[in-house]
Amino acid sequence: MGLFSRLGNLWKGFLSIWISDIEQDHPEIAYENAINSMIEKYAKLKSATAAIIRRREELDDRFKKANTELAQTEAELNTAVETNQDDLAVVLIQKKNQLTADIAEMQADLETARSDAQSAKTSLLSVQTEIKKLQAERETMLAKMQSAQARIKIQEQLDGLSVDDEVRALDNVRTHIKNTIAEANLGKELSDSSLDSRLAGLRSQVGDVQAKQELAAIKARKAAQQQGQKTM
Repeated sequence: MGLFSRLGNLWKGFLSIWISDIEQDHPEIAYENAINSMIEKYAKLKSATAAIIRRREELDDRFKKANTELAQTEAELNTAVETNQDDLAVVLIQKKNQLTADIAEMQADLETARSDAQSAKTSLLSVQTEIKKLQAERETMLAKMQSAQARIKIQEQLDGLSVDDEVRALDNVRTHIKNTIAEANLGKELSDSSLDSRLAGLRSQVGDVQAKQELAAIKARKAAQQQGQKTM
C-alpha cells in the first residue's frame, strides 16, 4: 500500500471518528442522515420497480397480441387447407410454428418479469416500512434522549448544590449554643461551691436555728406561766 493510500485511509478514519462524535452529540443528525439515505434508496428502487413493471406490461401486451395473431393464423390456415391453397397453407404453417415458438419464449419471459415485479414491489414496500419505522424510532429515541438529558441536568444541578458550608455553619451555631449553656451551668456550679455562697448558706441556717431557739423559749415561758397559774 502506497503512502498516499495510507494517508487517505488515515484521513477517512479521523473523519469517521469526528462524524461519529458529532452524531453522538446530535443524534437527530444521525437519524436524519439515515432516513434521507433510506428515502434515496426508496426512490431508486421505485424507479427500478417501475421499469420492471413497464417491461412486464410490454411483455404481457406482446404475449396477448402474439396469441391473437396465432389464433388468426390458425384460422387462415384452416381456410387455406379447406380451399386447397397449399402454397398459402405452407406459409401459414411456417408462420404458425414461428408464432408458437415466440409465444413460448415470451411466456417464459413474462413469468420471469412477473416474478421480478412482485419481488421488486415487495422490496419497495419493505423499504417504505423501514422508513416509517425509522421515523417513528427517531421520535421515540429523541424524546427519550431529551428526557435523559433533562434528568442528567437536574442531577448535575443537585450535585452542585453543596450543603457542606451550610451544615458546617449550623454545626458551629450548635457548638456555640452548647458552649454558652455549659458556661452558664459552670458559673452556677462555681457560684454554688464558692466560699461566699457557703457563708451565705450558713447565715441562712444560723437564722433558722436562732428562730427555732427563740420559738422554743417562747413556748417554754408560756408553759411556765400556765403552770404557775394552776398552782395558785
